[in-house]
Amino acid sequence: MATRFDPFQEMDRLLGQMFAADRASATMPMDLYRSGDHYVLHVDLPGVDPGTIDVNVEDRTLTIRAQRTSRTEQDVQWLAKERPVGTYARQLTVGRGLALDAISATYTDGVLTLSIPVAEEAKPRRIEVQHGEQTAQIGSSADTTA
Repeated sequence: MATRFDPFQEMDRLLGQMFAADRASATMPMDLYRSGDHYVLHVDLPGVDPGTIDVNVEDRTLTIRAQRTSRTEQDVQWLAKERPVGTYARQLTVGRGLALDAISATYTDGVLTLSIPVAEEAKPRRIEVQHGEQTAQIGSSADTTA
């Protein structure tokens, strides 16, 4: 039985594996939603040392950095090494109306959770509407002064 060897298919497979590992190391999957008067951001960071997580805000840019180090085992022959290592980084540009000085962060079970409150000045407010009689009195007093 003859087998067919396609060098281009094999090259494509090898390059796909190599670039898939690079893409995986560069991404930080996230979920973002609004709950009441704050936004919640969940970022997957499995295997990251909590001491390496850095969250900061400069101007309107939220930056998240974390690092996962490689396991250095002695006298080990790796059969597969697909888990990405290195520094993760993600930047988000946030809009106005958020209380960036009141962000809280927790890291549990490989998930970084940020809670970003809506600023007081951006929260919806109820505006009282004047009734017709009060509006008419305001209009008539303006006519008498003119």
